[in-house]
Amino acid sequence: MTGIGAVTPIGLEVDGLWAGILAGRSAVRRITRFDASSLSAQIAAEVPDFDPAIWLDGKALRRLDRCSQFAVASTRMALADSGLDLDAEDRSQIGVFIGSALGGAAFAEEQHRRYLEGGDHAVEPNLALQMFVGAGSCNAAIALGVTGCSTSNADSCASGTVAVGNAFRAIQRGEADAIFAGGAEAPLAPLCYGAFARIRALSTRNEDPERACRPFDLGRDGFVMGEGAAVLLLEERDHALRRGARAYAEIAGFALTNDAHDMTAPRPDGESASRCIRLALEDACLPAESIDYVNAHASSTRLNDSTETLALKRALGPRAYRTAVSGTKAMHGHALGATGAIEAAICCLAILNGYVPPTLNLENPDPACDLDCVPLTGREMALDVVLSNSFGFGGINGCLVMRRA
Repeated sequence: MTGIGAVTPIGLEVDGLWAGILAGRSAVRRITRFDASSLSAQIAAEVPDFDPAIWLDGKALRRLDRCSQFAVASTRMALADSGLDLDAEDRSQIGVFIGSALGGAAFAEEQHRRYLEGGDHAVEPNLALQMFVGAGSCNAAIALGVTGCSTSNADSCASGTVAVGNAFRAIQRGEADAIFAGGAEAPLAPLCYGAFARIRALSTRNEDPERACRPFDLGRDGFVMGEGAAVLLLEERDHALRRGARAYAEIAGFALTNDAHDMTAPRPDGESASRCIRLALEDACLPAESIDYVNAHASSTRLNDSTETLALKRALGPRAYRTAVSGTKAMHGHALGATGAIEAAICCLAILNGYVPPTLNLENPDPACDLDCVPLTGREMALDVVLSNSFGFGGINGCLVMRRA
């Protein structure tokens, strides 16, 4: 991984993202994107200072919704950060894989309101081009002029992780020299947000937003929705070495499983999530004892955090109790399909800088979450191998193993 682009509530670009992690503060606030006063949940992690005009030309500004703007901007950031000269490359060997749980659904919701008020002539002409999940990856490929393998996925909260993992696989198979991979999400609209509130998945700690997301804490009551994007440039090793690229970390293994249990609740015994972790380690040809840090999915929901703890114990055995585990969503929120990519970027930077991010708001640990969850304050330590978990609606489990390059 030789380049990182990030549009997140805690910071923009690679330096802003890492500064946000080191600051150790929550970006969760009262929602300003729309009037949420009628909803049970009224808080979110919004990206406060994103100016799309810096990253997109006038034509793209007019035609791209917020989700695609995030995708294109973070891809351009990753390119700039990597130092890759596209003019010196075979663009047919460079791809784009960007996942999103909802894609342009929030944009479509806004356009539906306009349709009800003014009919079809009031709707943006480009609605059909922006509401599908693949719009982000396609627009990023157009922006860069790269014609290699390009795809997207809508694997719920695992989408960003799946995109990175699939890009890893494509490069392994020799299908590309380099792939921009990640996730983008802009779900903060009344119906999109309200649908999650309706199923009681969101925290209702509205009077205390910064302390609402509480991974592994006994008082957790739901996740806090966020927005944003992250894109990583993955390169085949020899390709990166030939151009003298700086490497943040190396993807070593990837796996996917499904609970086949429930659309929202994880399988109670954690077996499918545990198997996903084991398969990712097997893919990396690494033992459980090699894991130094786990960036947990840690969504701050009652069932997820305890089940993930169980899955880690089953997969890592005694090593689970000697491994640092933290959940960073208390800082940047849960940006659905973008979150796995944001957390993969954080893992790269954690390896590079020798620092484990904290689990904010972990003040009263749940006895069922009894691992070393790095409460409140981050920790300096050498990291050679890191595991990143993403578990989504529908029982989708995605795991990435990263190691020092």
